[in-house]
Amino acid sequence: MKFMKLGSKPDSFQAEGDNIRYVATELATDLAINVGDVKFYLHKFPLLSKSARLQKLVNEESADEIQIGDIPGGPAAFEVCAKFCYGMTVTLNAYNVVAARCASEYLEMYETVEKGNLIYKIEVFLNSSIFRSWKDSIIVLQTTRSLHPWSDELKVVSRCLDSIALKASIDTSKVEWSYTYNRKKLPSENGSGDEAHWNGVRKQQMVPKDWWVEDLCELQMDLYKRVITTIKAKGSVPSKVIGEALQAYALRRLPGFSKGVIQSNDIAKHRALVEMIMRLLPLEKGSVPCGFMLRLLRAAVLLECAEMERNNLMGRISLQLDEASVGDLLFRAPPGEPTMYDVETVERLVEEFAMHQRSDEISRVDEFGEEIKSPLRLSESKARVVKLVDGYLAEISRDPNLPLAKFVNLANMVSGFPRPTHDGLYRAIDMYLKEHSEITKSERKKICKLMDCSKLSAEACMHAVQNERLPLRVVVQVLFFEQARASTSSAGGTTPPLPGPIGSLLPGGSHGSSRSAATTNTEDDWDGVPTQEEIRALKGQLATLRLGGPSERNGPDGQGRGDRAAANKVKGLLASKIFSRLWSSKDRQGGELSSSDTSESPGSANAGETKSTPSRSRRHSVS
Repeated sequence: MKFMKLGSKPDSFQAEGDNIRYVATELATDLAINVGDVKFYLHKFPLLSKSARLQKLVNEESADEIQIGDIPGGPAAFEVCAKFCYGMTVTLNAYNVVAARCASEYLEMYETVEKGNLIYKIEVFLNSSIFRSWKDSIIVLQTTRSLHPWSDELKVVSRCLDSIALKASIDTSKVEWSYTYNRKKLPSENGSGDEAHWNGVRKQQMVPKDWWVEDLCELQMDLYKRVITTIKAKGSVPSKVIGEALQAYALRRLPGFSKGVIQSNDIAKHRALVEMIMRLLPLEKGSVPCGFMLRLLRAAVLLECAEMERNNLMGRISLQLDEASVGDLLFRAPPGEPTMYDVETVERLVEEFAMHQRSDEISRVDEFGEEIKSPLRLSESKARVVKLVDGYLAEISRDPNLPLAKFVNLANMVSGFPRPTHDGLYRAIDMYLKEHSEITKSERKKICKLMDCSKLSAEACMHAVQNERLPLRVVVQVLFFEQARASTSSAGGTTPPLPGPIGSLLPGGSHGSSRSAATTNTEDDWDGVPTQEEIRALKGQLATLRLGGPSERNGPDGQGRGDRAAANKVKGLLASKIFSRLWSSKDRQGGELSSSDTSESPGSANAGETKSTPSRSRRHSVS
């Protein structure tokens, strides 16, 4: 820390209690000056010879006691000025120099009163030492808060801001002063690794671009805002470094911020802080990590920040949503809400992301004037958001109060995005079915229609075929595609889409499969949950199917005949299973089936003819 000593006489100021100060000399004092609650017994000659204001006060009042209770810096600052007038030793440093400067201005200790007066000496010290020191400039800036408006009028604050901003904007190779940097450093900074030496000679340590970030975290909110604004105005600091500075300040000043909570009773103060950070965020896309902005949004929601700032922040987040993690999106619902998580906020983010993607696809540049992403980059961004949403759905599905409509709505928002595999969506659906076992058959059908069984991996299929929570129709589709994949993999082919004849067996099936002419009660059985015995039976039957014989596949119309053969066998098996369910239901009810239960469907007709007349069964299955 820089300092300056003034005067050469020994300090002879004495104190009596807390409120009396006097000079211990042989001459009796002839002037009493009240500064706040402290009374100074001094001599007129040394004081009036250097202070024009004291001259005026003594001459106007013609008294031996005067009041100067409004002097900036209070008794301590006045004592420094008084000692200077006596020629006593005074030490000025970054902690007291601004108070002494303001007090000397108040006392009008100008060069016109006496050459080499206190104002001149302090200005020399500020310009030659304080403003050239990084840490002293920060300390001085902090001391100005209690000295407004004097520190502003004397331009001490503006000179501090310029000094700090200039040093933060300087080329890192020219940084020669000490700074605080407790975060993870580069290997060359730590003096370790091969990069720190060249031919046995130690290289000069590299200074990180964000070397100044931690020191500025010591500033209070109003001063920090002015410093960052000045640094941004210089235009030399990269936007990413500004973003890192704001993130470090939030972590320092908001207890619990990194954990997504605000641990303080001073809500108004922290609300103002979060709003300030949101306004200071650089406009350049990618300058601030998406995870940090999401934590900032979470804090803004908890603190009920201004809606305009929140909306602007959400717009920024949606542009980088593909960089987020599931944990970043798990906002707690506001107090009084039945659900555990704030799903509406995530829906808005996904909706805005989709809107930006559509805009990017039809425009050549984005709103920041940057060159538009290539189609491949856009597709990759969408795929990452799909994976993000799938993981988020799996997490919020644990909430027993989550309505099905919210789950389906969020999943549908990304249904048009590229999704190489539906494993993540299946996991989310299975989690929801596990936690909400009381949902109806129609609701179970609705949520399962979100999933394309042909895009499940082998591991997911293995799990699905043993999953007692899935409806029968989904289990059948999974079994079919599992066997189809096994058949085609040996031939080097790809998994085919659900054939029309097989699809007709699955009324209301997902992703375009057509409805059959099954009755209402048969439809209910399709949506029912199969037993383990039925799953094993279906799997065993499909294992022997293999999509028809080689002669059928290799002929001119082999694919159609193979599909029809598969349709006949699967349809017969499923119809018999469903019919047995209906018959057992009749037995349990102890009466005849209603007219709708006994009405003959194509499936039930074929069930009785499968064994004796296979050709008739085949004709009827495709009619």
